[in-house]
Amino acid sequence: MSAPPRHSVASLSRGGRDAFVAALGGVFEHSPWVAEQAWEARPFATVDELHRAMVAAVGRSPREAQIALVRAHPELAGKEAAAGTMTADSIGEQQSAGLDRCTPEEAARLRDLNRRYRERFGFPFVMAVRGRSRHEIMDAIEARLGNDAETELQRCLAEIAKITRLRLDAMFAA
Repeated sequence: MSAPPRHSVASLSRGGRDAFVAALGGVFEHSPWVAEQAWEARPFATVDELHRAMVAAVGRSPREAQIALVRAHPELAGKEAAAGTMTADSIGEQQSAGLDRCTPEEAARLRDLNRRYRERFGFPFVMAVRGRSRHEIMDAIEARLGNDAETELQRCLAEIAKITRLRLDAMFAA
């Protein structure tokens, strides 16, 4: 997970924009613009206030930016995992769900589901996988393939909100 904080939420939010974005820019996968926009809503006394401001920044952003945010996430056990190019947070999250221990049959099913999902929606399947089994994840992809594109975009954004809350909680744990 993320490195321990050098500051509290309150002290970080009292600081400058550059330090704020440097500390929080990676919470939303490869999307420092979320922290940049959330900075405007300072000050924050709690992780809850900070997270709400970050999620609100995503909610106010244009649809194209929201889709880009979803596309910034790696496929589950996908090419980024194989290439070793995922962020440390994503690696830990996927490992916690056992996605690095798929059998050859499970890996083939997951690749097929990822391909079908991306072809249908134009972005990768996103799910907060911490605490889930790889079987639950594959079943969720299968079920969500029946959604329409707007429902699925909103579901991905909701899952990203869950992921980022877990990341912030880990960053600012006592």
